[in-house]
Amino acid sequence: MRTIVGWMMAVLVCGTVSAQDPWEVAIKNGAQTQEGIRFCDHFTWGWLSHVDPITGLIPRNLNRDWWWNAKDSAADNYPFMVLTARMTGNHHLREVTRRMLETERAKTNRVDVLPDDYDFAKQGFRTEEIDMDSLIFGASEYSKDGLMPISEWIGPSPWFDRMEEMINSIWNHAKVETPFGNIPSDSVEVNGELLQTMSRLYWKNRDERMKSRLFRLADYYLLEKDLMEEDSIRLDDHGCEVIGGLSEAYYIASIEDPKRHAEYKPKMHRILDRVLEVGANVDGLLYNRVNPKTGEIQDDDLTDNWGYNYNAFLLVSQIDEEPRYREAVEKVLSNIHKYLEFQWERGSADGYADSIEGGINLSNRIPTESALQWIDDSMKILLAKQQPDGIIEGWHGDGNGARTTLMWVLLKTQGVTVSPWTEDLQVGATLDDQGALYLVLKNNWKWRGEIQFDRPRHREFFNMPSDYPRLNEFPEWFVVEEKVQYRVEIEGEEPKMLIGESLRHLKREMEPESELRIKISRVD
Repeated sequence: MRTIVGWMMAVLVCGTVSAQDPWEVAIKNGAQTQEGIRFCDHFTWGWLSHVDPITGLIPRNLNRDWWWNAKDSAADNYPFMVLTARMTGNHHLREVTRRMLETERAKTNRVDVLPDDYDFAKQGFRTEEIDMDSLIFGASEYSKDGLMPISEWIGPSPWFDRMEEMINSIWNHAKVETPFGNIPSDSVEVNGELLQTMSRLYWKNRDERMKSRLFRLADYYLLEKDLMEEDSIRLDDHGCEVIGGLSEAYYIASIEDPKRHAEYKPKMHRILDRVLEVGANVDGLLYNRVNPKTGEIQDDDLTDNWGYNYNAFLLVSQIDEEPRYREAVEKVLSNIHKYLEFQWERGSADGYADSIEGGINLSNRIPTESALQWIDDSMKILLAKQQPDGIIEGWHGDGNGARTTLMWVLLKTQGVTVSPWTEDLQVGATLDDQGALYLVLKNNWKWRGEIQFDRPRHREFFNMPSDYPRLNEFPEWFVVEEKVQYRVEIEGEEPKMLIGESLRHLKREMEPESELRIKISRVD
């Protein structure tokens, strides 16, 4: 499992630049976060200017497809409006995005609580016939790509409840027969999404029925079906989900069902070993699609989802203490800087967003200086793709650009947010080699609000035994433990000791064009 020492080393390297004044590093990071917050604000308001005037829902795309759907609008775009609202504390955005959830729940449910495409011209469902496979796919996408990242950041909420009710409803319509019982789909994408989402739901509630269904899916792929005997496997999206999903089920088995873990182990390792053998290039980047039986590279374009796959390698490495899987992650992180000019997904903002996301997640666990610089340099390319009205490319993938930008902002603040986070604010942070946080706020206009420090969300929100590598998370950087004491040094004031519970929401005021410097050290 991930050790405290490993966590500290990850945070230290990600948060510091050697031989530089930490205050200067924090100021530099603050200039970057200002750009990132502006990007996300403008994205959100840009898309909200195109909502359907009757429902208030956003369309799937801006040049066609004038409808709301679960697998795209709800999964890829809307969630990162919610998270922009929550991270910035913007009251109006919070209200608008909350009402959108209420409207979506009220108008789009087609079978039980499974949503269907809602046509704005008809003010009703887009199709006359019910397609259960489509409903299950849409709900699985909405849950995994949309509601799960929201829940990873904010914890229990109406968005978490929506995810839970849809997953339970999907299982009410499980019609695909297997030796272990019925499962909802024969699609590796859908089942991979379910494995990931259900793992988080299980940790949160420790629901035995959820675990039983989760293991039913994992049994199918790790005890019955052999993915490595298929004629094709996608390491890109619409296929790679199953690798990450199986690794999460494998983690649960390793803790709660050692016998099942032992049964899973040979095939879990075989999947990862074969991916490295036939799916990776010389630098560790992964191809879109390969034939695992013959080793044929069927699509030699490099997947922007390389980091998604490597989450599974890192997790299995931790579970089984297998250094070769960690070494594979170290290899790709040490080489990713060579691909700064690579056109992810033919240069799409969504391709850059997914690739950078993978780099941020892995860098939280295995910080690599060249990879961190690649992240910053790649973010410049992504941010430059936004148009003056806030729209990025005008399709549902725009939201993924905002998602990754928020992740980058949190890297640069070490998880600190402020409320309200106005666009004139610069908020930056770094750590020194002792793990102390150096935080700088700079503003143009008078500001009054809260400085909010992150917490160990994996434990407090989801009851997870460790902060394990996983997709659709927001990595934890500097976390404030509820019962731990911290020394707080605010420039111009006497140092004071605060318990974590009191420190998490620090109220402050700033006069126009001022600078606030805070140093926080954990007292053990």
